[in-house]
Amino acid sequence: MSLFYFLLMVAIFIFFSGIRIVRPTHRGLIERLGKYNRFAGSGFHWIFPVLERLFMVNVTEQMVDAEPQEIITNDNLNARVDAQVYFKVKLEEEDVKSSQYNVNNYQWQIVNLARTTLRNIIGTLTLKSANSERGKINSELHKTLLEETKSWGIDIVRTELKEIDPPKDVQETMNKVVKAENEKISAVDYATAVETVADGQKRAEIKKAEGVKQARILHAEGEAEAIKLVNEAAEHYFVGNAQVLRRIEMVEKSLENNVKVVVPANTELINVLGDMAGIIPLKK
Repeated sequence: MSLFYFLLMVAIFIFFSGIRIVRPTHRGLIERLGKYNRFAGSGFHWIFPVLERLFMVNVTEQMVDAEPQEIITNDNLNARVDAQVYFKVKLEEEDVKSSQYNVNNYQWQIVNLARTTLRNIIGTLTLKSANSERGKINSELHKTLLEETKSWGIDIVRTELKEIDPPKDVQETMNKVVKAENEKISAVDYATAVETVADGQKRAEIKKAEGVKQARILHAEGEAEAIKLVNEAAEHYFVGNAQVLRRIEMVEKSLENNVKVVVPANTELINVLGDMAGIIPLKK
């Protein structure tokens, strides 16, 4: 019985020693005596202790830093360049196997490949164009890494160019140029604003003068219309009155010369004087 319990204990120990749990973020490769045997997806797995081994492979997105390096640009300036590469191992069995059996330490390989590719790309550009064409550099770096790692079972998700720093003296010069450009733009903007204000004031004065002019025209037209109406009224209503006035003036002049006027009986003096217009008075 003791031998039975002993064998049972050994069997239980071997069973629990061979239990492996693979998380959803990983995939497993099981080797038997150093040779690939089977693929382990996420979940419960059992391997034969000592004879078999399970190698875990992370299949989530990962990031490696290409580490800063000095690169000589096409205009012979030393630029400090740093980049990041985001990648992940594909989920299929063949891809997971390729990441372990086709390349030695793919993370380290990606870093060195990215550094070499950056030197090749930026070495053909000037420092100014390298800073202005970061998107193009990222695109070329991503394309090259995809092509070079297609047999590694990994997917290059994206690449990010972190920095392209010129030498300190060049940076100071560039800062001065940028400051001068900003000051120039500010001066142009200020001049434009002043010109706009002056133009607005000019238009306002023109509008004001046009308003005064229009008011004077309307006032003059009103006065002219009033004079016209007065003249028309005078011509229409004052003709008889003017004749009466003329007769009175003639009578006044006649009386000044002591002209004798015969007033018939039973006749009003005012009527006689009124009828005298056009009659030559009798002199002494």
